[in-house]
Amino acid sequence: MPDHSTDKDDEAAMGLRKIIHVDMDAFFASVEQRDNPELRGKPVAVGGSGGRGVVAAASYEARKFGVKSAMPSVTAKRLCPDLIFVRHRFDAYKEASRQIRAVFEHHTPHVEPLSLDEAYLDVTEDLLGIGSATRIADLIRQEIRAKTRLTASAGVSYNKFLAKLASDQNKPDGVCVIRPGQGADFVAGLPIRRFHGVGPKAEEKRKRLGIHTGAGLAAKDIEFLRTNFGSFADYLYRASRGIDLRPVSAHRVRKSVGGERTFSDDISSGAALRETLENIIDIVWERIENAKARGRTITLKMKYTDFQNMTRSKSVPHWIESKEEVAKLGRELLEEALPLPMPIRLMGLTLSNLDHGDAKPPEKDNAQLSLL
Repeated sequence: MPDHSTDKDDEAAMGLRKIIHVDMDAFFASVEQRDNPELRGKPVAVGGSGGRGVVAAASYEARKFGVKSAMPSVTAKRLCPDLIFVRHRFDAYKEASRQIRAVFEHHTPHVEPLSLDEAYLDVTEDLLGIGSATRIADLIRQEIRAKTRLTASAGVSYNKFLAKLASDQNKPDGVCVIRPGQGADFVAGLPIRRFHGVGPKAEEKRKRLGIHTGAGLAAKDIEFLRTNFGSFADYLYRASRGIDLRPVSAHRVRKSVGGERTFSDDISSGAALRETLENIIDIVWERIENAKARGRTITLKMKYTDFQNMTRSKSVPHWIESKEEVAKLGRELLEEALPLPMPIRLMGLTLSNLDHGDAKPPEKDNAQLSLL
């Protein structure tokens, strides 16, 4: 049960922020179940069901069988023979996201969206004068349910790192509060894989060094971490102690807008890669529209099984302002990269060279291709 005993005087005296991370529960799949009563209570996957299809999202009923996003559909079907596949409907997801954002802005102007279904909120000074971040998180979840008939989970803490960890703790439809003084102890008991940004390769390296939990990481000094993890060391040092000084950036200047997918099984098939790219294009275009962004450069990123990255970029002499052009350039980059020298474990697409209001496209006659 959520704890509503926030001591506002102590928090103010310590000068701590009040941060909420709200994350919708199985968002795409939940929208499908909401809109189609026949899907409720059943294992549902959003994505293609063909031999080269990929799961974009899975309901909690499907997750019980091990089905998860970015998993090949044939693998998902093998794990859950009764799995029901539905095609994505981004218009429906976008409309639900718009309603959710309105709920956030009812309580604070300090909203940093991460995607259609999650955001950070700074409620240190909330618009309604409620004061308790835990109470605000409960109200937000209630209002989201009333307006959208969807559930959300929330994490409440004094920084972004801890709030995001907390929102994962009691999913679905739950709240977790990490109070001042509790951060380091909370992180100490977490497995390394729960640290955001720590992928499989980084986790394997930490295990080889005997680091399995946050406590094991916190026991290492900064010199040890820098020797073994380079530029990633400072983040690990702070995170293992529950420290994060980043503010909620409601109006941050974006350098790029994009999305990526990490596969549960490495893939190299051109057909599977093409279908995955189409899913990524849909997601990226929604984010571009939400950010009201336009740019000139599309970049395709792929990470091979040996963890080496390959990126290809293409720039045009005008602003890219349509989904069709994003898709066209992304498909061209993929075709130029095929056949792959080895399977990949991750694919991403981004739009960059963005217009921030006063930018003018340079005079160029031809699109340029660069291999980074």
